Amino acid sequence: MSRNSVLPVPVLAFALSCLAFTGCHSSGLSNSAKTYPEKTFPVKGRVVSTDATHVTLDHEAVPGFMEAMTMPYKLKDPSIVSELHPGDRITARIIVQQDDAGFRDPELDNIVVIAQARPDYKPAVQYHVPQVGDPVPDFKLLNQSGRTIHLEQFKGKVLVATFIYTRCPLADYCPRMSRNFADIDKSLAADSALYTKTHLLSISFDPAYDKPGVLRSYGGAYTGKYTKETFDHWDFAAPSEKDLPQVTQYFGVGVTTGENKTLNHSLSTVVIGKDGKIAAWFPTNDWKPADVLAAIQKAAAA
Repeated sequence: MSRNSVLPVPVLAFALSCLAFTGCHSSGLSNSAKTYPEKTFPVKGRVVSTDATHVTLDHEAVPGFMEAMTMPYKLKDPSIVSELHPGDRITARIIVQQDDAGFRDPELDNIVVIAQARPDYKPAVQYHVPQVGDPVPDFKLLNQSGRTIHLEQFKGKVLVATFIYTRCPLADYCPRMSRNFADIDKSLAADSALYTKTHLLSISFDPAYDKPGVLRSYGGAYTGKYTKETFDHWDFAAPSEKDLPQVTQYFGVGVTTGENKTLNHSLSTVVIGKDGKIAAWFPTNDWKPADVLAAIQKAAAA
């Protein structure tokens, strides 16, 4: 089967889905010049086929958007189509515009291949898919206080890390991760024994802008202590621009340059056990603080 063929079944599924999917308008083309508020949803699925501008995806249910479905999505960046192959499993972000009638014009962005169907295919960037038990390298970061920290210095504690950048404009992405971490930090503080056994780390993938002063201001706002924050339990840090690719690729974070100085990116939140090995991995934004707290408690008890 040609890589560029689009299967009849997915096309039929897409046509049927428009009957159930609020916002599939027959007038969509005539309204294409209009712009509407955007909403984003994380998605996981298997690539069925591709063409020059679309990928047909057999994806899991997307809460708030649609049930499990096989349908084609327009690629926000068509240049990446050469990196996608039938059978590949991916995580991505669905971007839709929302008007009074519902959702319209879905596009796929922030695509990360988490499992390849063709083991002989070697993409330009090799992403590591975090697995429970994987030892975490001793990455070096510069924190909000201008101090260099190493991941190995947290051995003996449960380290919980997530990826953000301070200028992220998408409420469901970096701001959501930081709000969730603030909730986790408060929950841990309520249990003094567990609090002393844990540490939080927000890693920026925008070291060119997220210098220590920026990270300090950003972090203090999310902890709620502002200039009085001591950052004893929660660090905000960034690798050097030289080390950035190694860090993001190890934790499965895809980052590309977007419009107006924004960054298109995937997400990654990881619980690292006291032994410095991965205890749990959350690759999207659909986790709740309670989910990560349960993984922290399990790792602390190990």
